[in-house]
Amino acid sequence: MRKRVFTVLSMLVLVSLVLGACGPAATPTPAPAQPTTAPQATTAPQPTTPPPTQPPAEKTLVIAIGADATYLDPESVMNNESGFVMSCIFDGLTKYKKGTSEPGPGLAERWDISPDGKVYTFYLRKGVTFHDGTPFNADAVLKELDRVKNPDNPYYVYKQEGVHSFADFTWGIVDSYEKLDDYTVKITLKEPHAPFLASIAMVWSGIMSPAAVEKWGFDVNDHPVGTGPFKFVEWVRNDHITLEANKDYWGGAPKVDKLIFRVVPESSVRLLKLEQGEVHILADVNPDDYQRIQSNPALKLLEQPGLTINGIALIADAKPWDDVRVRQAVNYAVNKEEMNKFLYKDAAVTAATGMPPILMGYPKDLEPYPYDPEKAKQLLAEAGYPNGFKYKLLCYENPRGYNPVGIKMAVAVQEYLKEVGIELELETLEWGTFLATRRRADNKDLGMVGWSGDNGDPDNFLWEMFSTDNIPVGNTSHYSNPTLDELLRKARTVSDPAERAKLYEEACRIIHDDAPWLFINHTKHVRAIRANVEGFALNPLQMFWYMEDVELK
Repeated sequence: MRKRVFTVLSMLVLVSLVLGACGPAATPTPAPAQPTTAPQATTAPQPTTPPPTQPPAEKTLVIAIGADATYLDPESVMNNESGFVMSCIFDGLTKYKKGTSEPGPGLAERWDISPDGKVYTFYLRKGVTFHDGTPFNADAVLKELDRVKNPDNPYYVYKQEGVHSFADFTWGIVDSYEKLDDYTVKITLKEPHAPFLASIAMVWSGIMSPAAVEKWGFDVNDHPVGTGPFKFVEWVRNDHITLEANKDYWGGAPKVDKLIFRVVPESSVRLLKLEQGEVHILADVNPDDYQRIQSNPALKLLEQPGLTINGIALIADAKPWDDVRVRQAVNYAVNKEEMNKFLYKDAAVTAATGMPPILMGYPKDLEPYPYDPEKAKQLLAEAGYPNGFKYKLLCYENPRGYNPVGIKMAVAVQEYLKEVGIELELETLEWGTFLATRRRADNKDLGMVGWSGDNGDPDNFLWEMFSTDNIPVGNTSHYSNPTLDELLRKARTVSDPAERAKLYEEACRIIHDDAPWLFINHTKHVRAIRANVEGFALNPLQMFWYMEDVELK
């Protein structure tokens, strides 16, 4: 029986290779012009004036992304494609240190924290201007906070219909804000909040020019103006977004003149464009292409441990999933190691609980559920389902950052569960419909689920997806455990890292044992680049920070 699952995985891989091979043929490169024979001189050569010096050729760096951005106002959007672009346009008060998720100085050079952990005094960087010439100062910070905190503000971000904002996550803990002088701002929190500095380093906390907000209103979504290393120039929907270098960037002028994000939905076409030199960086890489990229000396494949989790949310408040034995059974029934090898090309590690092992507080001795279909059958029988059952699984079709193989993951899980008597009916929905359905309180269907870390803090995983407070939007498994809630709530307010780590260790063990998800894996962060791209550094949050350091050789 296991041979059938292996065969399905192999077929999924084969289909991917065939689809990849069906991309458009490469455009032939015109042959270079042949040198012509110079005419013979009939007279003695005359002295000539040296030719004028030619300006250096413009350098344009092109990044291929799988889908277009939606908005470009940091306070009004929460999808990665928008974040990729905004990470080059905007700065926040704090900024992750290069290649890490550790917050450091950004538009604030330094800060003080009151002994009770509630009052932050930020000392702002002087001499910085927005791309439209507006000075950056305390007034700009307060106006930005006001449009995410004050419902009476005419540009209050939540007045936009259908907006999906991170503002509540990043700034929701803020109780009040005031200007102490032109370059000093005091922000008071509702309660101590350990992840605060990391949260406001997120791309979703970038500071927008107040003049741009007044000029464009909510249309500032299409006319972003920040203080970052690149300025917005043009957005042709579903085709490309063009940025130009901010030569006056406070962090140092970029080494390329233009940066273009080109939308290329098909992974096979993205790879062809990279191979042909039409693009220099791939934001989304199909695991089936890893070997092809690694064998090409003109390309490089970069990877690092991912701040991701990928799985299936089990509906803990509906039968039969309200029985922990059933939830544990499906974790025993799926061979995640085999999936990692054949579907994810070993660019993933098996998950044991609700956050990646590279985060603070992950228990080093916690092991994933082993593949044990007989144990799964035993648990199902004990729970009263010796013959299994049927259930529906809602799926998204396209790859995500935390799941680069998309729906193929669900197909593999379907095959494994069939071996223990559980028949899953797969229903595929368009991404927006999928999200809306999964976040309904009355939804009782299982759903593919995943998360890419936003700020490098355990709270960003565990509180978002497993606290009772976040049912049903973040916690789509409807899982509720008062003991866990208390641990997570306490961990948010404790400032001592060692004490926080102990609280998260205990939380991770509870989530592992309660199994509100079928935990599958933590996919690695992977990018493909041309070999002539220098200075590009991955970061665990997967954004395009520090692009001012990137150059083309």
